[in-house]
Amino acid sequence: MNDSFELDPLAVRAGIERSQFNEHAEALYLTSSFVFDSAAQAAARFSGAEPGNVYSRFTNPTVHVFEQRLAALEGAQRCVATASGMSAILATVMGLLSAGDHVVASRSIFGTTVQLFTKILARFGVETTLVSPTCLEEWRAAVRPETKLLFAETPSNPLTEVCDIAALGAIAHEAEAKLAVDNCFCTPMLQRPLELGADIVIHSATKYLDGQGRVLGGAVLGDTQLLEGVYGFLRTAGPTLSAFNAWVILKGLETLKIRMEAQSQRTLALAHWLEAQPAVARVYYPELPSHPQHALAMRQQKSGGAILAFDVKGGKEAAWRVVDKTRLLSITANLGDTKTTITHPATTTHSRVTAEQRAAAGIGDGLLRVAVGLEAVTDIQADLSRGLG
Repeated sequence: MNDSFELDPLAVRAGIERSQFNEHAEALYLTSSFVFDSAAQAAARFSGAEPGNVYSRFTNPTVHVFEQRLAALEGAQRCVATASGMSAILATVMGLLSAGDHVVASRSIFGTTVQLFTKILARFGVETTLVSPTCLEEWRAAVRPETKLLFAETPSNPLTEVCDIAALGAIAHEAEAKLAVDNCFCTPMLQRPLELGADIVIHSATKYLDGQGRVLGGAVLGDTQLLEGVYGFLRTAGPTLSAFNAWVILKGLETLKIRMEAQSQRTLALAHWLEAQPAVARVYYPELPSHPQHALAMRQQKSGGAILAFDVKGGKEAAWRVVDKTRLLSITANLGDTKTTITHPATTTHSRVTAEQRAAAGIGDGLLRVAVGLEAVTDIQADLSRGLG
C-alpha cells in the first residue's frame, strides 16, 4: 500500500497478498516447505535468483504479510520477523557484530537484554558498556573506535526513562556506528524511531503488537541492505516466527491504534491517581509533568504509553503486599495485554541482574510496574487500593 495512507488503513490492510482463492482475510499457510515446478526453479529459489517461498524457516507467505505490514507502520524498507523479542535482539547483534566489536547500551533496559549483552555476547568477544539512558555525555564518552552499535530502549523498562533518539543517532553516526531502538513500549502508533534518526527498530511482537497475550513474536526493521546480515542469521540459525503466530499478530495489528490510545488514556488517569496516594513515594510515567524527560517524551511520542511504575513506601514488603492483595490485576511479568498486569521488577524481570546493576538503573525493592489494559480505570484503582490503604 502507498505509505501516504494514515496508519489506520496500513494496520488493517498493508501487505495483503491474496491467493488464487481471493480471500478477504489474511491466509494462514501452515506448511514446512514449498513445492517447485522443476529442478531449475528449485535451484533458482534457493540461490535467490528467483523470488518465492522455499522453506518456512526463512520464507513463509503469512510471515511475509506480517513483515510487510509492520514495515509499513514503522516506515521501514524491510522487516525480519523472529520467534520472540529476545530473538530479534539476538538476530540483530549476530547479524551486525563480530568478535572485537563494542556496544554502548542503556543500563535501563530489560533484564534479559542486559544478560544477553553482558554475559552471552561477552563470551564471543563482543564487549558492552552500560550507560545512563539520559546522559548524552556518558554515551559520547563510552564510544570507542571499535564501537559498532548503540542500543536503547525508550521508554525504558520499567522506569519509563526516555532517550533522546535524535541525539543518540547523531552520536552513533559520528562514530560510524548504528543506533538500534527497542520500540516495544510505544509501538509505531506512538513513536517512529527511524524518522527520529535510528537505524534499526526492534519489537517484541509478543507485547502490544499482538495485544492479547496469546503468542510470542519479534521483529527487526530498518534499511534493506543493513538487515541482510540479520536475515542471513535467521535463515541459518532459525529463530523463526511461526506462520500461526504471524497470523495471530496480524489480527492484533488491526486494533493496535485504538488499543494504544485507549490504554494510554487509562494509564495517564491512573498515574495522576497514584501521585495522590500517601503510600506512593514516586510515580514514573512520561506524560506526567513530574517526569524528568516529560518535554522530550512529548516531542518524540504521541502519548505516554500504557506502562507506568511507582515506588511504594516501605520497600519490598509493602510492594509485595500491594501485589498480593490485588484481585483484578494479573500478577505476571508480561505486558502489552488488554488485561492489566502487575509485577515486582527487582524479583522478576530484573532478578538476574546484579544488585549493583539494579541500583544503578534505579530499580529499588519498593518498585512496582503496571501495564494498564482495557479495564475501567476506577476498577484498577480500587484493586490497587487494597494494598495501598
